[in-house]
Amino acid sequence: MAVDMKIPPVGESITEVTVGTWYKKEGDHVKMDDVLCGLDSDKATFELTAEADGILHILAQEGDVLPIGASIGTIDNGGSAPSAAPAAEPAKVETPVQVAPTPQATPALQDVAEPVQAPVANSATSVVEMKVPAVGESVTEVTIASWSKKDGDQVALDEVLCELESDKATFELPAEAAGTLRIVAQAGETLPIGALIAKIEVGAGAAVTPANTPAPQQATSAPASEVASNGQNGNGYAAHYPSPAAAKILDEKGVNAQQVQGTGVGGRVTKEDAVKTSSAPAPAAPQPSGVSAPSTAPKPAAPTPAAAPAPSGERGQRREKMTSLRRTIARRLVAVKNETAMLTTFNEVDMKAVMDLRNKYKDKFKEKNGVGLGFMSFFTKAVCIALKDFPAVNAQIDGDQMIFNDFCDISIAVSTERGLVVPVIRDADKLSFAGVEKEIVRLAGLARDNKLTIEQMTGGTFTITNGGTFGSMLSTPIINAPQSAILGMHNIVERAVVVNGEIVVRPIMYLALSYDHRIIDGKESVSFLVRVKQILEDPSRIIFDM
Repeated sequence: MAVDMKIPPVGESITEVTVGTWYKKEGDHVKMDDVLCGLDSDKATFELTAEADGILHILAQEGDVLPIGASIGTIDNGGSAPSAAPAAEPAKVETPVQVAPTPQATPALQDVAEPVQAPVANSATSVVEMKVPAVGESVTEVTIASWSKKDGDQVALDEVLCELESDKATFELPAEAAGTLRIVAQAGETLPIGALIAKIEVGAGAAVTPANTPAPQQATSAPASEVASNGQNGNGYAAHYPSPAAAKILDEKGVNAQQVQGTGVGGRVTKEDAVKTSSAPAPAAPQPSGVSAPSTAPKPAAPTPAAAPAPSGERGQRREKMTSLRRTIARRLVAVKNETAMLTTFNEVDMKAVMDLRNKYKDKFKEKNGVGLGFMSFFTKAVCIALKDFPAVNAQIDGDQMIFNDFCDISIAVSTERGLVVPVIRDADKLSFAGVEKEIVRLAGLARDNKLTIEQMTGGTFTITNGGTFGSMLSTPIINAPQSAILGMHNIVERAVVVNGEIVVRPIMYLALSYDHRIIDGKESVSFLVRVKQILEDPSRIIFDM
C-alpha cells in the first residue's frame, strides 16, 4: 500500500512552496518521521517528514514549485527492506552454481565468506545514530564548524565530538555513547535539524566491523575492483557522492561527481576533493588541437593571457560560503529595511561631566567591584530612565497590535570574529553601575568564545551599539527587529563649542537614534534623544532618577 505524501499547509497566506534539497533518494528505505526534503516558501523554510515506513518514490524534483496539497512523493510500505534481504541471499547461492565447473573454487569461496560473516553476525556491536539536535524554535539548520574527533576514533560518553554553528549561536555535540566514531557529514556541511551527522559503534566488535562488512559483497561480485575501491574509500557506501559544499564547487567547475575519487567516509567526495579537482574546460583543449594545424596556432596564444596570472596573482580572488550567522544577519537587515518605516534622528552630547566623574572614581570602582567603569553603563542607565518617560520607544509591533514593555531588557551589540551578535542585559533598569558592567563583561566574553545561547540573545526591548570603538564619527544604525529603536554611540572628539557665550573645547559625541516611524512619532524620538543627552550631561540625574 502506497502512502501519498502531499504538500502540507504551512501558513495562512502561503499558497505554494518550492521543493528545496532532497535528503533522501529515489528508492531509499525511510522510517516514520525521517526528514525527506526541505520546502521553501516566501517566508520561511520547512521540513517534510515521512508519514510511514517504506520505500520512497519521488514525484517532484528540486526547484519545482508546487501548490499546497499537491503530491510530492509516495511511500510504498508494502514492500520494504525485508524483500531486499532475500534478494541478496539467492545471489550468493547462484554464485557457486556459476563457478561449478571448478569444484575446488566453490568451497574456497564459501570458506572465505563464512569467516568474514561470522564476526559480524556474532559480534555484540550496536550502532548509535547521532543526529542534529533541536537547538531552538526558529533554528531549522546548522553548519558543522569543526570536528574535535576523527573518523575511527574511540570516544567516551558525553565527550565533545564537534561544534555546530547555527544562525544565532554555536553549540557542542556530545557523544551519546562510548565506542568507535564513524563520521557521516564533514566540516562545512549544512544539515537540517534531525539529519544524521555521525554514528557510534558500541561493543567489542566495533573496531572490526567496518573492515569486515564489505567482504561478503566482494565475494558475490567483482572482488578485485571492489577490494581496491574499498581500500581507498572505507566501506564505499557513499563513493562518488558529493557533500553539499562539494556539489556546489563541482557544479561551478562543470565537473561530474562520478569522475571524482572521494577521500571522505565511504568514498564521499568532500569539499577538499572538489577544490583540488581541475575544472572541466581543461580537457576541452585537445579537441581544437585535433581539428587542424592552424587551429592549434591560436591556442598557444591562449597561454599568453594565461601568463598574465603573474600580475593577476596580486589581484587574487577567493570564494567562501557564508556562515549561517552571516546569512541570517543579511536576511534580517534587508527585512528590517523593507518592512519598517525606519528613520534616524541625531544629536550631540557633551561628555565632559561623564568623563570627569569616571576619571574621579574609576580606580576605586575597579578596586571595589573587580570590573572597570566604562561609558556603556552610563548610557545603559540613561536609556533606561528615558525609556520609562517614552514607553513607545520601548515597544514593538505585533500584527495590528502594539506591545508595550514595562521592563528594560537592553541589547548590547558585540563584534566577534563570526559577526555581530546582540546579547541581552535583563532588567538593566534594576541593576547598579557595577551590575551593568559585570554583565557586559560576562556576555562579551561568552560572545567572543562562541558560548552564547539563543536565550541570551533574544527578548531585548531596546539596543545600544557603539561604533565609536572602531572610530566611527556618525552612522545610521539599523533597528534590531522586532524592537522599534536602536541608539548608536560614536567616537568622542574634542571640538570648539560655545558655552555661556564663550568658546571652549569640549569632548563631544554624536548620538544617532534609528526608530520605526510606524510606532514612534518624530516628537517622541527627538524628545527621547534629548532626554538621554540631558542625563549624560548631568549624570547626577541618574542617582536621583530625574
